[in-house]
Amino acid sequence: MKKWHVVTVVVVVVAALFLAACGATPEPQTIKETVVVEKEVVVTQEVEVEKEVEVTRVVKEEVEVEVEVTSTPVPLPQGGWVTEVNPHDVRCLNPILCGEGTPGDYFPKMFGRCVDVNAYTGEWEPSLCESWEISDDGLTYAFKVREGVNWTDGTPVTAKDFGYTYEGLMSGKLETWNVAAVQNIKEINLIDDMTIEFVMKAADCAAMGNLALRWIPAHVYAEDWSDLTTNPEYMEATVTNGPFKMKEWVHGDHVIWESNPDYWKGAPHVEGYIRRVVPSQNIGAQQLKTGEADIAPIVPENVAELEAQDHLVVYKYLRDAYGYLALQMGDPDNPQPRLNEDGSLNEDHGVHPILGDKRVRQAIAHAMDLDAMIYGINLGLAGPIAANGLPTIKWAYNDELQPREFSQEKAIELLEEAGWTDTDGDGVRECHACAYADEGAPLELNLLALAGYEISENRAILAQDLLNQIGFDIEVEMVESASMRDRRYAQNWDMMVQDWEDIGNDPHDEVLWASWADVPGGGGNNNVSYYNPDAEELFAEAKSVPGCDQAKRGEIYKKIQEIIYEDQPYIFLYQRKDVLAYNKRIGNFEPGPWYYEPDHQNWYIIEGE
Repeated sequence: MKKWHVVTVVVVVVAALFLAACGATPEPQTIKETVVVEKEVVVTQEVEVEKEVEVTRVVKEEVEVEVEVTSTPVPLPQGGWVTEVNPHDVRCLNPILCGEGTPGDYFPKMFGRCVDVNAYTGEWEPSLCESWEISDDGLTYAFKVREGVNWTDGTPVTAKDFGYTYEGLMSGKLETWNVAAVQNIKEINLIDDMTIEFVMKAADCAAMGNLALRWIPAHVYAEDWSDLTTNPEYMEATVTNGPFKMKEWVHGDHVIWESNPDYWKGAPHVEGYIRRVVPSQNIGAQQLKTGEADIAPIVPENVAELEAQDHLVVYKYLRDAYGYLALQMGDPDNPQPRLNEDGSLNEDHGVHPILGDKRVRQAIAHAMDLDAMIYGINLGLAGPIAANGLPTIKWAYNDELQPREFSQEKAIELLEEAGWTDTDGDGVRECHACAYADEGAPLELNLLALAGYEISENRAILAQDLLNQIGFDIEVEMVESASMRDRRYAQNWDMMVQDWEDIGNDPHDEVLWASWADVPGGGGNNNVSYYNPDAEELFAEAKSVPGCDQAKRGEIYKKIQEIIYEDQPYIFLYQRKDVLAYNKRIGNFEPGPWYYEPDHQNWYIIEGE
């Protein structure tokens, strides 16, 4: 009889050291190895004296065993600065009041929100809220706020901050288009310090997007929100909760963020982040080449040059964004809200003397050479769209609609049908029995574009040339980014070249077209004074589909796109394919199509780069 006792197992494992992607504890790995083990063998055998004795000897035998090993991560390098250059800046540091029109990477560095959009899938994922529940009737949203998150002054982040941000928007005291996010909120209930409940007036399948605004610290501001624009935090933002905290901001020149050592996802590995405001994207491209900058959005004409640089990566992605030419439909000389305070239609709203006529708007659409916009200005880094739906949201995209053909003949036909003819032969058409303008008034319009943003400037110049060819007299005005927001919301212009960015993962863009969002001065994003009661009914239907059935909702949004296509409040130029260039020295820089700078806390500076 043999008795086997394992005395020692000697395993030789060569484990490659690796850089942990997030600096986190690596997962154990089970591997199989053929190894030599020593075993103590007890052998019973008979000897001549006919007596049993135990003889012990050590033997070696090859056996296959499974062992679990955990690789030891190499600590990521610490320190170093990341520098971005961009033509745009914000006008204040309150994300609720100054977030509109801001590049999408600005406030995420400082302020968190309940949920985030996954940078790679576009789906909602937990952030400051660790979980949520939606009632079966779609009327109640309950959120559990994450424990252990602090503001930079040491005060815990709680559900009160969530509620304070949204109650302020519901108070009627704040002038910002973000009030659109609370239109459907009936009441907010603070269950306890870390639990909050939102009760809706009606079921709203798009509610998560509205509940994803960035929070402001309730304990810093007055309880009645009376000091949001006078409090020092409005321009200083010393109390934040993001991966970086404010060190210095010189408006229109630069901002310096230091890493937040207490950030709830883990302290960033880099020491800080610098963002410099440059006059143009071309200057930004040159600073990328020389190494003065690490990150910058770039224009198509710089792509080939930067792709040839060994130290850069050029990332192209189809963005949830589109470029458009906005056509003002309200009276620019007397902008008025579409609705009275009681919700009834404002009979004094007024109409644009030229663009109030749908035939003129459609004529402008036929006059736009979209191929020149896409392949000339954007060098093919864009895709055609006909209305307000984007191909990236496939289930709600109406692919039967096609952009209006580029036809000067069709454009001229529509203008003359609308009463705009050139009787004096000076090349500019005049009103002759047209719908709204005075008899003999010239076909003159102003066109605003964002200064320093080459694509915006080039689109405006091309549009000016195309429209002047068919009898318009277009005057282009380049507006600095600091004042463009105010100009847009003032509604005292005729046309404007613009872009909508970070539209989101839901096609419900009612805020751009609803009558309640037509509030000159900053109360809503219906800056073109669009009004169509049929579209409003469909929007209401789409967000209240039982169970939020995606297929049923999609069919409704396709109908909405048909209406907007016919009314032509915008000339939809293209869906943007954006380009970002960044220096290879930034480790763990992993851009995604839904957000190109996720996980700032994981970045590090590669040694030797």
